[in-house]
Amino acid sequence: MTTTPATRQPCPPGTCDCDRDTLAGQGNADPRILRLTLHEEKRLLARLEAITTLEELEHLQLRMYQQLGIRLVITPGFGEVRSVHGINIQLLPQPGLCRKTRKSVPAAIRRGLKTHPEITFALLNNQDLLRDA
Repeated sequence: MTTTPATRQPCPPGTCDCDRDTLAGQGNADPRILRLTLHEEKRLLARLEAITTLEELEHLQLRMYQQLGIRLVITPGFGEVRSVHGINIQLLPQPGLCRKTRKSVPAAIRRGLKTHPEITFALLNNQDLLRDA
């Protein structure tokens, strides 16, 4: 007896631009993102807020790609980085990725970075913060 994994409920028509229907219609599309149910999304957001090290954040980035196909890019902004708002956190476009998820994941990461500023410093040092010194 096999069980099918739970899939995310479709968004109400006209409220989201996730292209879930397009994803379901394409044979070669990556359906892993549909496994991110609302319950699993809440668990993911809680985990992202609770990060304590840069290595843990990088590990979560890798796991998000492996399990859901979500590509997360975290880079310092072009100007000075004076707070966590100066760090660019983006989810790359992907069919099936809900608009709310695209906003809530970066917000959860920023909350985690505010709680542990040493992660922000480590991230900036990995991006060669002191290259001109």
